[in-house]
Amino acid sequence: MEGREKKIKFPSRFSNRHWWIFLIFLVVVFFFLQLARLEPRVEISYSEFKALVKAKKVDDLIIGDRFIEGKLKEGASEILARERKSPVKLKSDRFFTLRLEDPELIPLLDRQGLAYKAAKEASWLKEVLSWVLPLLFFLGLWFLLMKRFGPPEGGLMGVAKSKARIYVQDEIDVTFKDVAGVDEAVEELRQIIEFLKNPQKFTALGGKIPKGVLLVGPPGTGKTLLAKAVAGEAGVPFISISGSSFVELFVGVGAARVRDLFKQAEEKAPCIIFIDEIDALGKVRGVAPVSGVDEREQTLAQLLTEMDGFDSKKGVIIMAATNRPEILDPALLRPGRFDRHIVVDRPDLKGREAILKVHTRKVKLAPDVDLRVIAARTPGMVGADLANVVNEAALLAARKGKNRVEMEDFEEAVDRVIAGLQKKNRYISRREKERVAYHEAGHALVASALPNADPVHRISIVPRGVAALGYTLQLPTEDRYLLTRAELLDRLSVLLGGRVAEEIVYGEVSTGAQNDLEQATEIARAMVMDYGMSEKLGPQTFRKRESLFLEPMWRHREDISEETARLIDQEVAALIKEAHARAQEILSKNRKRLELLARTLLEKETIEGEELKKLLELEHENHDA
Repeated sequence: MEGREKKIKFPSRFSNRHWWIFLIFLVVVFFFLQLARLEPRVEISYSEFKALVKAKKVDDLIIGDRFIEGKLKEGASEILARERKSPVKLKSDRFFTLRLEDPELIPLLDRQGLAYKAAKEASWLKEVLSWVLPLLFFLGLWFLLMKRFGPPEGGLMGVAKSKARIYVQDEIDVTFKDVAGVDEAVEELRQIIEFLKNPQKFTALGGKIPKGVLLVGPPGTGKTLLAKAVAGEAGVPFISISGSSFVELFVGVGAARVRDLFKQAEEKAPCIIFIDEIDALGKVRGVAPVSGVDEREQTLAQLLTEMDGFDSKKGVIIMAATNRPEILDPALLRPGRFDRHIVVDRPDLKGREAILKVHTRKVKLAPDVDLRVIAARTPGMVGADLANVVNEAALLAARKGKNRVEMEDFEEAVDRVIAGLQKKNRYISRREKERVAYHEAGHALVASALPNADPVHRISIVPRGVAALGYTLQLPTEDRYLLTRAELLDRLSVLLGGRVAEEIVYGEVSTGAQNDLEQATEIARAMVMDYGMSEKLGPQTFRKRESLFLEPMWRHREDISEETARLIDQEVAALIKEAHARAQEILSKNRKRLELLARTLLEKETIEGEELKKLLELEHENHDA
């Protein structure tokens, strides 16, 4: 600002310690520069010096207690060569030699008429500084580098210290009130709290307190939150560390950190040790891919040893979390180590509604917000996903200048999370937009006509995400864990409804149904190969499932004959053709409704479920009239 004096302010991190190091560095540099400026001198022996004195080939002598130095005259090299019996090439005309106890030296100098003077004794401080200053500089530099290699409390020498974060009782503000949607897991963990609060109640009858609790579930279901809630409810310290924090570059560091972790736990007992992502540490042991010591296996072995030797009577519970229990070492899962396995599954409809209530406590909601509808719109979502939906809705409302979050903000947030960001600036020609409208109308009409299909909640032809030009959203009325053959066939017909609509209206198909065909083919193949829903092949399966936890992945087929494989392909094709024929029959009979719905979509771009229902009822009344 003009008229004001600007003050230069150094960053706070440039502390006095750094200034002292910088100053010492300058002093050392100055000292070495002074040494570099000294004139080079030739070292000679005392006998050679006496010979030069006798030949009067020296001058400007300086005699000290321990040395003699001076200047060599012309011809001194010949005398030195004669003394050494070899040619001598002098690099300087200055010389020095060590002084010996020689009472004849001063009389000899007087006889030769050579001038000399006594040297001033060097200061002891200067001599000390000549080696102390460089030593201090390099020691300071070494300690500074050691500090930079690690945390302030450990540095390079503290590399074997555990990196666990310790939360005392006052720092843990999470309780079971902050956890929702996982009631079964909470009930199991309440027993752990009883163990921590009153261990004598269980040990009096000869029972043993569980040493370890393994929380198993998909990512985002709240495993870490549950562990903190247990510590918060029990009022004990919470020691948290990640499984990847044990393994380092240096061999043996991981095992040392495990020992240090359990040592800290004994000092803080009763307490909870929580190891997040334990699969990074506890994978199944096998032959190491390279020769030598496998650091990860050493660390795991140390963890197993510590758990075996740990006294559970002290009230220390070890909790761990993973979403891949199938890759954990069996020795880690046996009784006596991780005794309890608690599944933290994806929440159901009621659980999702409860989670939304937790995350909307501090959010100002409009009266029209129905959390149950939002929960029904988000099947399969976990706690982290639902928290993201609530946050997105709040951000959308704030961006629009609202003072409360309305239902439309939540609807938009769900669409954004599921289908992607709305592409308002993406240009789509009128012809393509019309085809998309007929495609989505075909899905909606088939879903509305079939008895086992989920009701349509929204139809939109607004582009979203990377490749979605439109979507038809069906809202399940309840969470389903079993599906019948009729329900799967209806799903196939709904998936093919968009492609069939294009066939009826345009007489040809486009690439827009690619994702629909992929899903339909996978459902049909699963019906034949996994669910035994083929009349020709009967109740048998033809695929072996190797699954990750709660995430089935088909690895390979079992050995089947070529004839059986041919029958499987025929049955899959027959199911898809049957679904295609049903969709074609429905849309052919409802051609006028298809046209009306497509025109309405082109006009409004988005149609809600209630509006679709009224539109179809109105068309039905007009048709009857």
